[in-house]
Amino acid sequence: MSLSKFNKMVAIWAVTLIICLAFASSGCIGSISAAESSKSGPVYIIPVDQEIETGLQKFMQRGFKEATKINASLIVLEVNTPGGTVKTAEEIGQMIRSSKIPTVAYIRGNAASAGSYIALNANKIAMSPGSMIGAAAMVDSTGKRVEDAKLVAYWKSVMASAAESSGRNRQIAEGMADINLVVDMPEIGEKKNKGDIIALSSEQALKVGYADKIASSPEEVIAWMGYSTDDVFQVEHTGAEKLATILTNPIVMTILLFLGIAGVVIELIVPGFGAPGIIGISAFVLYFFGNYVAGFAGSETWLLFIVGLILMILEMFIPSMGILGILGSISLVAGVVRAAYDTSHALLSLGIAFAAAVVVIVIVAFVFKERGIWNRFILSESLTKEQGFTPTASREILLGKTGTSVTPLRPAGTVLIEGDRIDVVTDGEFIGSNSEVTVVRVEGSRIVVKPL
Repeated sequence: MSLSKFNKMVAIWAVTLIICLAFASSGCIGSISAAESSKSGPVYIIPVDQEIETGLQKFMQRGFKEATKINASLIVLEVNTPGGTVKTAEEIGQMIRSSKIPTVAYIRGNAASAGSYIALNANKIAMSPGSMIGAAAMVDSTGKRVEDAKLVAYWKSVMASAAESSGRNRQIAEGMADINLVVDMPEIGEKKNKGDIIALSSEQALKVGYADKIASSPEEVIAWMGYSTDDVFQVEHTGAEKLATILTNPIVMTILLFLGIAGVVIELIVPGFGAPGIIGISAFVLYFFGNYVAGFAGSETWLLFIVGLILMILEMFIPSMGILGILGSISLVAGVVRAAYDTSHALLSLGIAFAAAVVVIVIVAFVFKERGIWNRFILSESLTKEQGFTPTASREILLGKTGTSVTPLRPAGTVLIEGDRIDVVTDGEFIGSNSEVTVVRVEGSRIVVKPL
């Protein structure tokens, strides 16, 4: 081999080696820069897994505050809710939009009704397989669809604004809220006709841009967002919040109201037991405590209840022509109803509890009638001979009988008739002592005599 050929081969190998080293170094640099650019920081998962009301709002506010306090890098809203009140949903949506921490809504079940509005306010939406978003037509507390054009138009515009804030098709959001709209969705080959409402599966939502990712777990969502799953915090309900969830169940609320009404009234009308009063007051305390922790009741509800109870007690001892009783009843009912999440449900629970309590109170009052408070207002003592009292006999039997005056009659005095000393009067005439007299009239306790 000649020297020139050898030099050419060396040069080729040198160039090849330089190129390989250049690619290797660029790969290393790329991997280093990728590692350096990977997002770090705590991730907060906040469950949105109950009806949307002030209790959920308070829970989420606590979660956002905790996330902000520890400088969280991402908040994952794990959504599975049937919906709830529009006003509360709007306030939660505002809280999500104003958060400085990026948010992603992970729908692991249903984001129905107001739940879809909450999801649309997040920066990103991920959905689990088989989940749903939509069906956001307004309904009242009885589940009946709201047909007020102004309310529907308002809710439709709110939904559309939330969709547009994250770059999504506003018409689909409007079709979720308004049953009368016609919306074409060529991405999934479907068309919403008048009378229908849009509810999207996870696959449909991904195709029409209402989901950014289909994921099987929150951890997959976190990794998709570019964060580590090593520093994840799950916001848990406190013991008080868990207890409030139980206490605000409609069935439990009805039982508490029943025990409260029956216990307090039984203690008032059949005093001396102690147990009914303790049970009744405890039931009312649990009722108001549950609704207070859940965010439904304020301090004014406690005040209304206490004032009403005091007025009802005063009515039993102070004659007021029923005024105190009426005012007390109004105050009690107002306190109970205002403390609850839903007025119609509260009135229904109160009505059932009151009817059941009346039955129990009547039974207890009959069984313990001898101990009832009404006995304090009934004269039950009798004046007996053993106590030194003698009944007043009818004086009609003295009519026509004769006797002897023991004292002068001027015109009143005393006569002796059949061995009994009796106070008598004359018609105005004077009769001396030891004179014979006869009874001519008996006028109640007034006995009139005249001389023989």
